[in-house]
Amino acid sequence: MEEIVGTLTMKDQQEIEKNVVLLIDDNEDILDFISDDLDEKYHVLQARNGIEALAILQREIVQLIISDVMMPEMDGFEFCTKVKSTLEFSHIPVILLTAKNSLQSKIEGLELGADAYVEKPFSPEFLQVQISSLLKNRNKIKEYFSNSPLLHLKSIAHSKADELFLEKLQDIINKNISDQDLDVEHLAEKMNMSRPTLYRKIKSISNLSPNELINLARLKKAAELLNEGLLKIYEISEMVGYSSQSHFGRNFAKQFGMSPTDYLNSSIAGKKKG
Repeated sequence: MEEIVGTLTMKDQQEIEKNVVLLIDDNEDILDFISDDLDEKYHVLQARNGIEALAILQREIVQLIISDVMMPEMDGFEFCTKVKSTLEFSHIPVILLTAKNSLQSKIEGLELGADAYVEKPFSPEFLQVQISSLLKNRNKIKEYFSNSPLLHLKSIAHSKADELFLEKLQDIINKNISDQDLDVEHLAEKMNMSRPTLYRKIKSISNLSPNELINLARLKKAAELLNEGLLKIYEISEMVGYSSQSHFGRNFAKQFGMSPTDYLNSSIAGKKKG
């Protein structure tokens, strides 16, 4: 019997944890061939052209896109341009597949924002390595951001569109940071985005829900204020929207591995050394 996790089987749980890869190619055989090879490690969604793929992106959270270049209706170059210039999707890494082997074709793909370029015919192992490398690098950046008290939100941006989005998001959170009721509804309204769209964007770009991101922003602002050394911990706790100092202290320690007092002391000690 399969082990049960809550109401889910272990197999279901593993399926949920898989990264979602969107595969786009008008050749059915190639779609099936690549899907079969990736299926064990990733949850693979299929599209036959760029238009179909954009419809999937509107309703699914996708971690990586693999697209053929030569396709009807909307080719890979046009699709890549659309993805990288659309705020909702600009953070998603794109691997372009093509039979073209000219240098100019590669340059064109990379100039349009493609993150990697794989020539047909290719070995499945080579494609697997490209996918794994892109996803690992993105995850390392997200993890480093979450664990670093003073690192700005825009450090996880992978494009200019992402950077502008994250700067605006950070600005809105900072202006409302003392408001304990600040939540995804408020953010969506201020960002002029629907709640589902904002949720998908934030989740994809940071691995956090909007409310988790708000909480992390509160803690990072607190770390910044602690680092300045001008305010008491209880004052900072109120300023960043916590109802109690003990709740703030627990969350701070859980996120950064030390209490606000220890962080303050280490900051003071660091300044004395400097």
